[in-house]
Amino acid sequence: MGNVVNSSDPNWPSAASLLKDRPVEGRRNVGLVGVHTYATSVTPRSVTSTPDAIREALGRYSTWMFGDGADLAEHVAVVDYGNVVDPDAEGGDARVAEALAACDDELALRIVLGGDNAATWHAMRAVCGGDYSKYGLITLDAHLDMRDGSSNGSPVRQLIDDGLDGHHVVQVGLADFSNSAFYAKRAHDAGVTVIGRDRVSHEGVEEAARRAVAIASRGGRRVYVDIDLDAADRSVVPGCPAAAPGGFSADEMRRFVRTVANHSVVSVLDLTEVDVERDADDQRTVRLAALLVLEALAGVRRRLG
Repeated sequence: MGNVVNSSDPNWPSAASLLKDRPVEGRRNVGLVGVHTYATSVTPRSVTSTPDAIREALGRYSTWMFGDGADLAEHVAVVDYGNVVDPDAEGGDARVAEALAACDDELALRIVLGGDNAATWHAMRAVCGGDYSKYGLITLDAHLDMRDGSSNGSPVRQLIDDGLDGHHVVQVGLADFSNSAFYAKRAHDAGVTVIGRDRVSHEGVEEAARRAVAIASRGGRRVYVDIDLDAADRSVVPGCPAAAPGGFSADEMRRFVRTVANHSVVSVLDLTEVDVERDADDQRTVRLAALLVLEALAGVRRRLG
């Protein structure tokens, strides 16, 4: 399945056609930046570029949406700003900041393709430029990411230590048996709102997404959203080293992303924790990541009313 040739039918344009090298007049433009972090991962992972794999996987999809009765190609363009070179290496912070600063000012959304979750620390820090007073954070993640040190297990703690107000941090999808009492207390003491996986299943992903946006954006803040694919069930994302059984379905991940991206206060969204070399032969993890890019674009299109 992984070697199926993409259609060249002119009446079936692929989603890869949305990628442009500059903004397109008359469309909602969304920026795309690759930040392939991996060197500080708690779980060793490959160096193979996840951002490049996601771009390639876009060719497996079309631009047409049955649900909305609309074609993304008529409304949205994706401006591809390329990949940051060695974001984990010395000077990586500056290179990430430079790449995000190079994005056009009028973008409706910036999408950051990780990399492990260290990409969230790099990218949100760069976006805020040291001033976190104008931003809140939402994570869709099985884990709190409150560990000590600097790794893919610590970005939320690092951001709070750096000045992000925990009362504007909402962590959605936290899983049983994937965290600890120590780090749960750390999140609580910082004022973080936690919406566990069972609560999301009870109230629905769309409602959880809307509630998260309301809390993170309180006081007129813009919102950074981290989508950690290990929130999904392990059967759905074999390419996520820390994913466990009992996670969200691909459809739940899809609906959460489309719902948060529909809110104009959401200005940055990242996709993290995919290791291409661990993926199944059918590329189901990378294909889900590519689908979530399209769901983010669908959310942006819905902002048009």
